[in-house]
Amino acid sequence: MDNFEYQNSTRIVFGKGEVSKVGKVVRPLGSNILLVTGKGSLKESGLYQKNSCPFRLVIFEEAGSGKYKVAGIEVYGRNITIERVYDIPSGLSDIIDEPEEFIPDDFEGDLILNFLRHPDLSEYLVKVCETKGMPVIASGQNIPGAICPFTCCGLGRRKDLGAYGEQFGLPEYDVEVKDGRIVGLHVRRGASCGATWQVIPRMIEVSVDEALSTIGREIQYLCKADGSAFDPVSGKSPLHFAGKVHMMALKKAFSRLQNT
Repeated sequence: MDNFEYQNSTRIVFGKGEVSKVGKVVRPLGSNILLVTGKGSLKESGLYQKNSCPFRLVIFEEAGSGKYKVAGIEVYGRNITIERVYDIPSGLSDIIDEPEEFIPDDFEGDLILNFLRHPDLSEYLVKVCETKGMPVIASGQNIPGAICPFTCCGLGRRKDLGAYGEQFGLPEYDVEVKDGRIVGLHVRRGASCGATWQVIPRMIEVSVDEALSTIGREIQYLCKADGSAFDPVSGKSPLHFAGKVHMMALKKAFSRLQNT
């Protein structure tokens, strides 16, 4: 028998919600893997389908209106695939009598992101999705039948939005502090534009006393929302809203840290 050496390295990914990383962890290992499980609990719990089949997004935008969100999802999303991006050109008439000329009905996906600006097209898209049984997120809009958070970082947690809803929406952080200063900031959930992640380098070494005001200010610099938009009812703009929800996320992270 020939002599040989064999090393079997083991990587353990453990913790609440860490199962969502399975696809990302095994992808570099190749296209064929061996799953060792119990007597069926993996499939009965839905974890097999959830991690073996990427969550499918279909995006509708107008003259690149959703490009920053698309880029953020591609960089920071896990187990999410963008099936197709429909980009409607600008220069549309004020009234569109036949929106079906712009919006096809042969698309398939688990969730539709609606970044259309023209109300006739946006409303028609939601109606098409209702007939197909597909949920639609239309941030900053007010369309019956659609999920309409004030901004992309204003989306609350919803079980019906799959991997997208778990990873994107109202921001959530974990924070590390040493000698009264931030030394680590980790994203649990964030804005699809990527600002939640992009602000992290600007927060390292910031004092705890200045952290909330700093993140609120820096997020407004990074936010891709329309700075001219203003809601006269609530008296807030998307930029101010984005800053506030990130301040609240960091405040909650500090509170969890104190309670550990």
